[in-house]
Amino acid sequence: MKWDKLLKLAGIIVIVAVIAVLAVKPVFPDVKWLPFAKLIKQGLDLQGGVHVVLEAQDTPESPVTSDRVKQAMAIIENRVNAYGVAEPIVQQQGDRRIIVELAGINDPDEAVRNMIKTAYLEFKTEDGTTVLTGRQLKTATEGTDQSGVAEVNLEFEPDGAKIFAEVTKANVGKPIYILLDNQVIQAPNVQTPIPDGKARISPYASLDEAHNVAILLRSGALPVKLEVMEKRTVGPTLGADSLDKSIKAGIAGLAVILVFMVLYYRLPGLVADFALVVYALLMLLIFAALHVTMTLPGIAGFLLSLGMAVDANVIIFERFREELWAGKTLRSGIDAGFKRAFVAIFDSNVTTLIAAAVLYYFGTGPIKGFAVTLSIGILVSMFTAITVTRYLLHLVAGSNLVRNVKMYGA
Repeated sequence: MKWDKLLKLAGIIVIVAVIAVLAVKPVFPDVKWLPFAKLIKQGLDLQGGVHVVLEAQDTPESPVTSDRVKQAMAIIENRVNAYGVAEPIVQQQGDRRIIVELAGINDPDEAVRNMIKTAYLEFKTEDGTTVLTGRQLKTATEGTDQSGVAEVNLEFEPDGAKIFAEVTKANVGKPIYILLDNQVIQAPNVQTPIPDGKARISPYASLDEAHNVAILLRSGALPVKLEVMEKRTVGPTLGADSLDKSIKAGIAGLAVILVFMVLYYRLPGLVADFALVVYALLMLLIFAALHVTMTLPGIAGFLLSLGMAVDANVIIFERFREELWAGKTLRSGIDAGFKRAFVAIFDSNVTTLIAAAVLYYFGTGPIKGFAVTLSIGILVSMFTAITVTRYLLHLVAGSNLVRNVKMYGA
């Protein structure tokens, strides 16, 4: 028996077991990052949120057109994405209406106000002359000054920077009024000319307030006037009871798969079960790290990729058994089995990834969520099936822990 391989195997099992326990039920309740599942955002169908119907209104300056409604949708989507909303749904209904669904919103009224603000920025001199507008603005970001006071940093486009340099040079010692939606938000005195096209607006009560203003300025003015026709808070479509039943059903199905793999493939099946646990933990870690929003379609994508991971192991083990029946040793049989199975696994996963890419490109909202989780799951399943399972099988075979080839399914 080779103790070094046995110790490696035991170490891997212990580490994965500890991570699995922490991921499912934290031993240390005060540690905020445990379990992993709490770091994964939930979509509207799992945690509820707000449903808003907006309608474009004609004005003398901006009559409603199809292009302007589409522009408004793009601006609204940029704004809600910048606020960190979990997988927002922004879609057009008819010629004039826009439906927006936002998950996990603590203040629906504030979210709606920020969505439909015009965010028209102007710089005016003391005599009321508008010298710059938001059209010359390149970017706006929140930050803090040296004393920790929240501010918004502005950077103008080249033409705007040139105008701003001339205006500040001509108005040293005089105020320049900064107006947002026709309201004066700052009237700073020009201390020195600003030739680089960069300015700061301060102070703000908090960094969050500065962040909100920066988002509005970056996303630009809405091309049409929008009115709120409907606004309602919605609960999870599954409900707590239904979600609990779905989780139990998923666990039961997974348990049947794990038992089947052990009974049919024996020791390799046990290794595959362990690799599936590693797969599930990796998926949780990736979802948490990438801030993936989990919705019902996303859960479906995860389960589908789990099924493909099982399918990959089945293909590998069938090839492995054939090599053992042909008289090869355990180590050579493992290598040959994986080599023969790789092409079939690779082809099936690549075609599924192509389908997921098409769904993501043409889909919206939950469809994109399904495509993202499916794609991540496929990549992780290939890694665990081809790398983790193979490495573990080599450790088991190399340790001489089990020498009877019948235990390997032969």
